[in-house]
Amino acid sequence: MTKMTRLLRRVCVPVLLLLGSYAHAVSEFVGINTNEATHFDASVPFADLFRTSEPFRESPLSKGNVTYDAQGWVSHLNGGQAGTYFARWLPFDTLPRGNYTVRYDGKGKLAYVESAQLVASEPGRDVITFVPDRNKEISAGLVIQQSDPADPVRNIRITLPGGICRGNPFERVESANACGGSFLAFEDHAQEIVFNPDFLQFMRTFRTIRFMGMSGITRNPEESWAQRPNMQEATWGGREGSRGVPLEIMVMLANTLNANAWFNLPHQADDDYVRQYAQYVQANLRPSLKAYVEYSNEVWNSVFSQAQYVQQMGLREKLDSQTLYAGLKYYAKRSREIFQIWEQAFGGKGRLVRVLSGWAGNPAVTPVILKAADVYQHTDVFALAPYFYADQRTLEQAQGVDDVFSMMESDPHYSIDKVLQALDKHVELMKPYNVKLVAYEGGQHLVHYGTKSLKQPPNPLLLAANRDPRMEQAYIRLLQGFRKVGGSLFMAFSAPRINGHFGFWGIKEHINQPSAQAPKYRALMQF
Repeated sequence: MTKMTRLLRRVCVPVLLLLGSYAHAVSEFVGINTNEATHFDASVPFADLFRTSEPFRESPLSKGNVTYDAQGWVSHLNGGQAGTYFARWLPFDTLPRGNYTVRYDGKGKLAYVESAQLVASEPGRDVITFVPDRNKEISAGLVIQQSDPADPVRNIRITLPGGICRGNPFERVESANACGGSFLAFEDHAQEIVFNPDFLQFMRTFRTIRFMGMSGITRNPEESWAQRPNMQEATWGGREGSRGVPLEIMVMLANTLNANAWFNLPHQADDDYVRQYAQYVQANLRPSLKAYVEYSNEVWNSVFSQAQYVQQMGLREKLDSQTLYAGLKYYAKRSREIFQIWEQAFGGKGRLVRVLSGWAGNPAVTPVILKAADVYQHTDVFALAPYFYADQRTLEQAQGVDDVFSMMESDPHYSIDKVLQALDKHVELMKPYNVKLVAYEGGQHLVHYGTKSLKQPPNPLLLAANRDPRMEQAYIRLLQGFRKVGGSLFMAFSAPRINGHFGFWGIKEHINQPSAQAPKYRALMQF
């Protein structure tokens, strides 16, 4: 038995035995998309904040000619410094109040910046607390100022205050006084207690979890199994193309939540990668849970490198003379190959949900995808992303929140009514292929890509619209309409995340936001 297998069993088995003792509503109709592994993820999935910190190599806090080992830990400072942000722009209530423990191996000295303030220090162990900035946000980083090259600073852990009572990973407690049984402190059990209890408590509502964000699938260049994220990496955070949480952790999360797992495979992954991925899921995902498998994400969307890749491959293989169609036909062909590898690994298709995705705004390409390489014969669901919004140029004219809602209601292409009409067309075109309709993402899509800050118009109005009670009613209309046209599963986008000029995608603004302040979340909970 490997060390990882022992860890998975220690963490998962007690949780699974106790799942039945927790009474909670679980949504079969509404699932959730995870977020990317970043230091500004307001869902805060891990009890160790360092797991999603910036890689030292990428951080503006690093200076000089620092050298690193293969896992991203400092080998030699060479007179420089290595720094990282492990939390940034998080609303103050995102994280529990109290003292956080920083532990590390090796010999050296750490310093802390911005919201992180040092409370106490001894070799290998610091205690810090967070003080919000003038925006009532937490931005916290650390800097390795000294590191012994013979025994460098490494294996940094930044753990939440308190811990859990053994057997209940869904509730954080302050001390052993809260436990009838044994108490597990986060700082002493950082390897065993992987997930933030607040994150688990939020996620347990959903029966299906899509790991597209957490796995770092967007613009992901991985080709071979050796390139995948691993448990020994200094951090799973980082920029697009380098970040990503290990498969072992995603499976552990699905098992802990007793939730079906939706996996996305990198667009360049070779057959061996796909096979080993499938074999691991088959061997380690609870037998009662479904494994959704999807090749990449939004390969029709040319802003992503995965779309450019499938188009190049489709043209190279002469699948079509039109670039878009060539790409979609290659996507279908490669999806079929991946589905067949998973069917072999699972000894059949009984535990699988084979996902083919389309372009919600372009129903004409739906039969093109389904027919190519007869992939529909190996497909269970066809997934779309029903988003409602208003044209960006139109939003520039908004003078108030009422205008935003009026513009969304009247948009000729992306109003809720128009989105539902488009879904009707998709369903009609899908009928000959005997596949079910699901949504891989969906919800509001208010964003103005030309802006550079949250304060720049029309962003203040878009933020206010997302907080307005009318947004709850808009979501209810969308979900009711989606169900009416035959949709069987709606994967909301996304888990709690911060707002910004890049969008307002979270169904909450942070993991601990009260439901009374989260109209999108309230609407989803009705389903």
